[in-house]
Amino acid sequence: MSGPAAARTVVLVDRARGSETGLRRGVLHRPAHPNQRRYEALRAYFTEDLTVEQAGARAGYTRASMASLLRDFRAGKLELFALPGKPGPKTAPAKDRARARAVELRRAGLSVHEISARLRAGGTPLNRTGVGQVLAEEGFGRLLRGPAPEASASPATAGRDTRLPRAAVLDFAAVPARAETRLAGLLLAIPDLAALNLPALVRAAGYPGTSVIPATSWLLSLLALKLTGTRRVSHVDDLITDPASALFAGLAVLPKKSALTDYSYRLSHDHQRKFLAALDATMISAGLATASEAIFDLDFHAVMHWGQDPVLEKHYVPKRSQRARSVLTFFAQDTGTHNLVYANADLSKATQNREPIAFCDHWKAVSGSDPKMLIMDQKVTTQAVLGELDARGVKFATLRMRSASLMRHINGLAATDYKTVTLDRPGPYNRPRVHEDPAVTLTSYPGTVRQLIVTGLGREQPTVIITNDAGIKTRALISQYARRMTIEQRTGRDHRRVLRRRPVLHRQPQCRPRRRLVRPGPGPARRVPHRLGPGYATATPDTLQRRFLDTAGTITHDGDTITVALNRRAYSPVLRQSDLRTDTTVPWWQNRRLRFQLS
Repeated sequence: MSGPAAARTVVLVDRARGSETGLRRGVLHRPAHPNQRRYEALRAYFTEDLTVEQAGARAGYTRASMASLLRDFRAGKLELFALPGKPGPKTAPAKDRARARAVELRRAGLSVHEISARLRAGGTPLNRTGVGQVLAEEGFGRLLRGPAPEASASPATAGRDTRLPRAAVLDFAAVPARAETRLAGLLLAIPDLAALNLPALVRAAGYPGTSVIPATSWLLSLLALKLTGTRRVSHVDDLITDPASALFAGLAVLPKKSALTDYSYRLSHDHQRKFLAALDATMISAGLATASEAIFDLDFHAVMHWGQDPVLEKHYVPKRSQRARSVLTFFAQDTGTHNLVYANADLSKATQNREPIAFCDHWKAVSGSDPKMLIMDQKVTTQAVLGELDARGVKFATLRMRSASLMRHINGLAATDYKTVTLDRPGPYNRPRVHEDPAVTLTSYPGTVRQLIVTGLGREQPTVIITNDAGIKTRALISQYARRMTIEQRTGRDHRRVLRRRPVLHRQPQCRPRRRLVRPGPGPARRVPHRLGPGYATATPDTLQRRFLDTAGTITHDGDTITVALNRRAYSPVLRQSDLRTDTTVPWWQNRRLRFQLS
């Protein structure tokens, strides 16, 4: 045997680490271990020169499975043999001696730092790293992130004397004259929240309050988690003792996680719908959403469910490339400002196709007219609903499924059937080639649509765009849809910051889980970068949070004025040159003023 087959055999023998039985000529029928079965199939193919079908049949694989196995093996993705053992000691006597005592102290609520100190005093010393490894092996999570005294300030710590004050409206008479904070940048969002008149939006939505905390402060407490990049409500303990987070919400201290979660259970779909209507009207008047153009990107997003809930339906999750039990959400985003103007998290397979109609009804109620154009993916809705949009006078642009007959039509086109279009966009994909059909009939669509077959957009297969807008130019239509291709990335950033927290998606006590979406104030999140200058107009929320909102400083209280001095950072010149309001009257501070001092 010589040539490529011999070379492949050498590789397989080398991977077997010289085993004499590695290339034995026996036939192993359905080996018990999956790796042994894979090895026998590969050995039969490479050393016996069997075909893919024959080698797969010998080990019990189909031809497709055997082809996948060969592909993974050639790519180096298969580990057929056990890795050699690591040198060094196989036991840890110090850990074993301290294990029982470490578990006992953790059950009493002590952190790794305190447990290490107790073990050292008790004659079984173990450093903090060793204590953490022991606790991880025993199934305990992390308790504290740094050294702390015996009386922890975290209300989530069991068995501790917290002595934290109850959440209540801030008494400015008790505010210290000077306080250090690591979240001074969080207060940069207050001027735009005041400009949107957030208390009026809360009243229009009818959000409930309590006898201690008004509704505006509840909403600001949730918004503080979003603006600080806090992924879950259970992590509110990271903010609860910082004076800036409480001052942001107009409270003496932020509510703890159980209070925030309980408040989310009180909210209904009517509250969210009224809030979105009032917010969109304010955003239109403030220039954060365009009422004249009214062009929107529509998309779905499936939020994975990690528990055992048989009531949830299975939806396709792109990140997993599979269908899984998840919560299906719908978003509408203004193409000009990239602001989310509509959201719904209570969708089922039976109703998801009509979400574009629901959004049109919402926008007409807010602005007085239907959207001018909707740009969406091919799976957002059906051809019948597209017909309803056309009857309402709403223009649309979407993709068409590449069926077998359509692919035959595309493959039959000659090079002369395409024309080159130059797009006003950077990058290598700004000169696509287009074939246009002015009138194409669809199976369930009443009438004809305009169809564009586009190549050269960076996709392996041609992109087929259909629209009912006969007046828009070809280049403008392709540019519009090319910008829409990044909506998954843009909304994905908001999903990570919005959809992962319990008060955002919560369960109503009904016959089935009803997820509701609370999206308090997307306007300020997008208004701040525009004030920072053109270089930050398209900055991601993570960038804004890391460079500006996550800035330490000093808060000083002088009568009716709160002054926030931001520490000097590399991006301080950007703030100094920005259109930032340095003097603002804050309604939820009893009309006290907020001033900024920029280093």
